[in-house]
Amino acid sequence: MNYELIECVPNFSEGRRPKVISQIAAAVKSVEGVKLLHVDIGYDANRTVITFAGGPEAVCEAAFRAAKAAGELIDMSQHHGEHPRIGATDVLPLVPVSGITLEECALLARQLACRMADELNIPCYLYEAAALKPEHRNLADCRKGEYEALQQKLSEPDLAPDIIPRQPLPTALRTGISVVGARNFLLAVNFNLNTRSAEKATEIARLIRQSGYKGKPGTLRAAKAIGWYMEEYGCAQVSMNLCDLHETSLHHAYEEVRRQAEILDLRVTGTEIIGLVPLETILAAGRHFVGDAETTEEMLITTAVKSLGLDAVRPFRPEEKILERMLQGIHNS
Repeated sequence: MNYELIECVPNFSEGRRPKVISQIAAAVKSVEGVKLLHVDIGYDANRTVITFAGGPEAVCEAAFRAAKAAGELIDMSQHHGEHPRIGATDVLPLVPVSGITLEECALLARQLACRMADELNIPCYLYEAAALKPEHRNLADCRKGEYEALQQKLSEPDLAPDIIPRQPLPTALRTGISVVGARNFLLAVNFNLNTRSAEKATEIARLIRQSGYKGKPGTLRAAKAIGWYMEEYGCAQVSMNLCDLHETSLHHAYEEVRRQAEILDLRVTGTEIIGLVPLETILAAGRHFVGDAETTEEMLITTAVKSLGLDAVRPFRPEEKILERMLQGIHNS
């Protein structure tokens, strides 16, 4: 069993077309043995996270079909959004859950990238555990310049994707480049601030992210962060990827964003988890807020939801957002 996450970047610029997303999701569901776990739409980010799981062969087939659908439905030359992006299927990480190793997922990712290049004419970078070059291990390095640098990336050997079709153009002008890889679970989370200032959100992000700013490291380990304004919510957000939840937990990240916000006379007004979250991450947050009090699993979940403000943007339904509960149907089948 392995758990895969594919992030597609739908183009909503022409009336914000939800049909694009439903067609990509339908491509995933068309593969027997794959369960579609979650579809998380970000309208202002112009980005959708589609999460699905199943056996290795089935998941790779579903990922290929999703990439094919995205390439046919999304024209990157017309795409704009708040989130950094480089392709219609922007990033496609294979994530092991059980019965498969990270190294095996890396091999599958390389095979998938080759198939996408051969059959769909989509150039691909290989990142994280599947990386062939150290400089491509980091997703941000692969995305540098974003879609607008596509022709430069295809023409300069030092910038080129790892897998390039024999004739990438003109197809790649529409699909962009995909970043395919293998990694352990990553939590994507956005913290809402009571301000519209993207500059203040960016200031907080620079102070806390591991890479820091201007040579000074940030306060959190294993964390990436940027700041932006989300018109959909009417507020600025600190948008984070928590790459190792043992190093930086969800509640630790929340408390640090809250601390830095207070220095700027701001407040964190809610937390938005993109995609799914492991049960232990939510339970650890609940334990953090209740302290030593005796309580049940369900009460810990309720405490975490209320204390972090996980239902500030939209209802947080544990049966739809907690990874293990979404995977139960697969393990029991």
